[in-house]
Amino acid sequence: MSEIITSKENPAVKHAARLLKSAKFRRQEEAFLAEGVRLCRDAAYSGVRILRMFYTEEALERYPKDVELLREKAERAFLLSQQLAGGLSATVTPQGIFCVCAMLDKTDCLDKMDASGHLLGLEDIQDPSNLGTILRTAEALGVGGVILTKGCCDIYSPKVLRGSMGAVFRLPLMMADAMEQAVKELKQKGFVTLAAVPNREAENITQIDFTLPTAVLVGNEGNGLKPETVSVCHRRVTIPMLGRAESLNASIAASLLMWEMMRCAGEVSS
Repeated sequence: MSEIITSKENPAVKHAARLLKSAKFRRQEEAFLAEGVRLCRDAAYSGVRILRMFYTEEALERYPKDVELLREKAERAFLLSQQLAGGLSATVTPQGIFCVCAMLDKTDCLDKMDASGHLLGLEDIQDPSNLGTILRTAEALGVGGVILTKGCCDIYSPKVLRGSMGAVFRLPLMMADAMEQAVKELKQKGFVTLAAVPNREAENITQIDFTLPTAVLVGNEGNGLKPETVSVCHRRVTIPMLGRAESLNASIAASLLMWEMMRCAGEVSS
């Protein structure tokens, strides 16, 4: 049975609204808010623990099977008005379905990463749209996992969740205090570590042998990788460019690097 909510002062609604707006509150509560039919359904199918589910009458009429699935998966379900649903939405045209989910187990060690695969490292990526796109592409190309420094934007922000198309739920992710230390651990595990830099003197990414376990590192949108991170990597690589642009958008650069790495590793067809 669903509980009916009629007031915006309802504690469950206020809690969900705070999760939407505050990364600090999400970390404190170890929970996040997913919005929309596809994202909530992906969470359910990916084994994410759904603490509370909210839906409107309009959503029930349009997506009856999805609402029923989510009501079965959720520990508690709430029916609320379209007006109240607007207060939980980060989109222009909300679909009227929301799930408060428990954060996933994203460890601060590399033990869960495949020691024989190909990884991506992200240092202090700040734009949620960039991060969402990168994670979506990483999953699509079969990257073994992504390492993110704690200086990256919140993976549970609405823009990252939407941009990743649910990849946050399924892709192995590791949170690292500093990429420099993560690189040292990767090297101990036998990974070749490559620092991506916008420098034409660095090695051309198309000339790299990716048959060995490899981690490619991409840095902050404005500053790139930190010098101390670059210094501990085995090699520096760059994407060849013929035009006058000195660098690429972080998500574009990461996508090209991942494509080349997975193509040469035989994971995607050229």
